[in-house]
Amino acid sequence: MKIGERDMEELKNVILYRITHIENIPHILKCGITHKNSPNKNPDFKNIGDVSLIDTRSHKTVFVDNGNLESDSIKAITLGDFIPFYFGVKMPMLYVAQNGGNFVENPTLAEDIVYIGSSLKNIISNGNEFYFSDGHATNMLTSFFDKSKINELVNIVDWTAVKSSYWGGAENLNLKRKKQAEFLVLGDISPKHIIGFVCYNNTAKSKLLTMGVDEQIIKVVPKAYY
Repeated sequence: MKIGERDMEELKNVILYRITHIENIPHILKCGITHKNSPNKNPDFKNIGDVSLIDTRSHKTVFVDNGNLESDSIKAITLGDFIPFYFGVKMPMLYVAQNGGNFVENPTLAEDIVYIGSSLKNIISNGNEFYFSDGHATNMLTSFFDKSKINELVNIVDWTAVKSSYWGGAENLNLKRKKQAEFLVLGDISPKHIIGFVCYNNTAKSKLLTMGVDEQIIKVVPKAYY
């Protein structure tokens, strides 16, 4: 499906976010955001995530039903084949990375965690295969969508949930699920598609500057962290 100009206009302000350890930034500046199985992968990649969840995703199959479980053309994909992004900041994953718990043995300081921002419009225009979800990728209630539904993305994603600052408690389980909607990209993502970096404080900003990041695309946003 060809994406029209009107659809692109609606999507142009959607930013995709991915968090990583600040020590991974030099490689990202050189090679882009690379998949773990890419020939361009970072051999010294520093992980901040839940290793159990990462392992689960490596072989987790999900079904692209486009919101219609009765469809005759449902495609199966493996989560681990794709690079995942969120549509917002301050996700539950970040909380675990900062505070530990689950299978994160060593919490990471906020100033060592950096958000990488990419333009949804640019990634689409680049031609990467992609899918997106309306909630946490491993949750059985979540639906996945292909490019034929991209012009409906702004209505499929629950932006109230994505932007919610509180997601704890049994009463908010579905909000928490929807907050973690994802955009999945197949293949490496060129550095040219990175439009900004968000960090916790000026110490982190100084590190990014010494790594060669343009100051104009660095934002210090403490409220994006726990």
